[in-house]
Amino acid sequence: MTDTLPRLGAHDLLLRCRRLFLQGLEQQVSIGIHDFERAAPQRMRFDIDLYVPLHATTPSADALHEVVDYDFVREAVLREVARGHIALQETLCDALLQTLLAHPQVVAARVATSKPDVYPDCAAVGVEVFTIKPDAAELLSIPS
Repeated sequence: MTDTLPRLGAHDLLLRCRRLFLQGLEQQVSIGIHDFERAAPQRMRFDIDLYVPLHATTPSADALHEVVDYDFVREAVLREVARGHIALQETLCDALLQTLLAHPQVVAARVATSKPDVYPDCAAVGVEVFTIKPDAAELLSIPS
């Protein structure tokens, strides 16, 4: 079975995963390129999906150490926005994505950020990025 994994497409790889998500986390963030954006933090929303190997995160003892903890995701966001002013949402999304993908059990991640208060006639403006680790097939191999 392991021999066929490298030939599987992204969809097939993700079917072997559990999706962990954090939706609607709102934070005041110092972000933007305009002077008015530099003057005060803006409300931002974060929506994040992590994909972790189903076989490695199916708890047998109903214990937290058997899964990826939601706190990891939330704390990654809080640390990143606490670093100081960020000019672009793309920069923030990319930094968060790299932090989340560094977790050994994360195979793929999607990070979306949005600023809901930019335009009065829009619900939000935002950026989304999704990446699958290059070694995802290896991480998803099912032990015999």
